[in-house]
Amino acid sequence: MYCIKCGVELGDSEKSCPLCGTPVFHPDIKREEGERLYPEYIQTDKKYNRRAMLIILTAVFALTAMIPTLLDIRLCGGISWSGYVIGGLGIFYVSLVLPYWFKRPNPVIFIPSTFAAVELFLLYISLHTGGGWFLSFGFPVTGILGIIITAVAAMVKYIKKGHFFIFGGMIIALGGYIVLIELFIHVTFGVRFIFWSLYPLICLVTVGALLIVIGSCRPMREALGRKFFI
Repeated sequence: MYCIKCGVELGDSEKSCPLCGTPVFHPDIKREEGERLYPEYIQTDKKYNRRAMLIILTAVFALTAMIPTLLDIRLCGGISWSGYVIGGLGIFYVSLVLPYWFKRPNPVIFIPSTFAAVELFLLYISLHTGGGWFLSFGFPVTGILGIIITAVAAMVKYIKKGHFFIFGGMIIALGGYIVLIELFIHVTFGVRFIFWSLYPLICLVTVGALLIVIGSCRPMREALGRKFFI
């Protein structure tokens, strides 16, 4: 006997397909009691395992940050190079571990949190090195990118249609963002404005406009949806 949906072989005693969950029923076949072909799947307590894993990861991050800090204090008499290690670990923890402490992590909240952690790290580097480039370069470059990505994540999460328009607009916005990067480099570091950003701007605007055209054309949109399952 085989599953009518996925075709997997079934035992005579199976009441549902162990692979896809389709109920097993045939009016002409009497189900007999017999040995199951597959062991019964017993779901473990995911909540407990997840919390235990998060506690272990947090302890690993804390230990990894503590070791270079103690070495730095012993060798240099204070926190110098270990600040970079702690900052990098903090960014990884906020972006990769912190969201999973919540049952349903919302990307609209945790994406800006990640960019905020990056901003703090760049501020520390700027202050520690005496560069003075944070407000005119690090802050706007990181902040604008965070706004773009957060806006796209919010629209994808709360708007169920029009993804071609969303991603097309995002790609066009990234083209303008690259132009702003060249402007910030010119203002902050005095690098001559040679308009290199126009080349990626033209490419990204072309790709973004193409996605918007595809989103506006229903036959093209449906054909791509069937081909790529989008």
